[in-house]
Amino acid sequence: MSGFTVQGWCPGALRPMMSGDGLVVRVRPPLGRMTPAQAQGLADAAMRHGNGLIDLSARGNLQLRGVSQANHAALIADLRALDLVDDDAQAEARRNILVTPFANAETLALARALTQALRQGPDLPGKFGFAVDTGKAPILQDISADIRLERDGAGGLLLRCDGMAYGLPILPDAAAEQAVTLARWFLAQGGMRDGRGRMAALIARGLAPQGATAAPAAAQRRPEPGLQPEGVLVALEFGQMQAETLHALAGLGALRVTPWRMLLIEGARALPRLPGLILDPADPLRRVEACTGAPGCLQAHAPLRDLARRLAPQHKAGVLHLSGCAKGCAHPGRAAVTLVATPAGFDLILNGTAQDAPGQRGLAAQDIDLKGLL
Repeated sequence: MSGFTVQGWCPGALRPMMSGDGLVVRVRPPLGRMTPAQAQGLADAAMRHGNGLIDLSARGNLQLRGVSQANHAALIADLRALDLVDDDAQAEARRNILVTPFANAETLALARALTQALRQGPDLPGKFGFAVDTGKAPILQDISADIRLERDGAGGLLLRCDGMAYGLPILPDAAAEQAVTLARWFLAQGGMRDGRGRMAALIARGLAPQGATAAPAAAQRRPEPGLQPEGVLVALEFGQMQAETLHALAGLGALRVTPWRMLLIEGARALPRLPGLILDPADPLRRVEACTGAPGCLQAHAPLRDLARRLAPQHKAGVLHLSGCAKGCAHPGRAAVTLVATPAGFDLILNGTAQDAPGQRGLAAQDIDLKGLL
């Protein structure tokens, strides 16, 4: 297994991370929503201060790539003018909230209250996050989050720790403060060590808060690209787009960012025809997860995207995961097929993660043929 570095924190706008193509500047749109003016302003800033590439993260955030150190301060000024950045890096880190893209008014009110409560909340591990998933049924259960607000089968509100099957029944007016109290419980129980820690790991140690008696409603299936009651969902190849694409999409309506590397265009009733969009749920690239790869990532050992496009039609079931190193950022979980780049070629792993032992090692990219390997 090739080595890799675990940073233990996520980039932000005020605390960016250096990558192979410059700084990665992560923007967390408030409540996962942007007005047309905000989205078009963000696209303009990505072209003005970066290389024009924008990623959608699995946490429902946007990442501007290729930003230089010299341009970072000017970029932050533009983001402040658009109301897309926090007052300081500490406040930015605390506001790690994922809101269902299909939120109703009550869900948005809960998310706003939680945002406000976290301003006075404790400092938590960099990857520690909250999910406000209070539609008719949860839809974010397969997305990373440590503390979840959900519905039970009767429509009541519950607060659930990741890693627990049951949650604590709560009232809407107390939800935000109780979520912060649960975060403080996590810290008091020793859930954070050396600045890191996740709720599920703490629960796995046999610790659990009292009063968790309500089961969440059965989860909804992850949505597909196409028409939705709220608008149109469009997917992006590898979760990445050119700034011009974001600018054009914002011309069609307000945007909601999802954790599925898709954007929801509010109120739209027609599929936009723009480069790099995936509009067909059956598109083979929907079954592929691939990180930036080399040279965009400093830890990646090989380019990935062209290889992923070539292999996608060969892969028929499950997830095909291509990773530039054994860290497996694009898809930390198990995949039907995983190809991990190493200095000696690609390692092949079946039904595992990028950190599992490979069945084959040192495959040359040009020789990889899934039909012959599987």
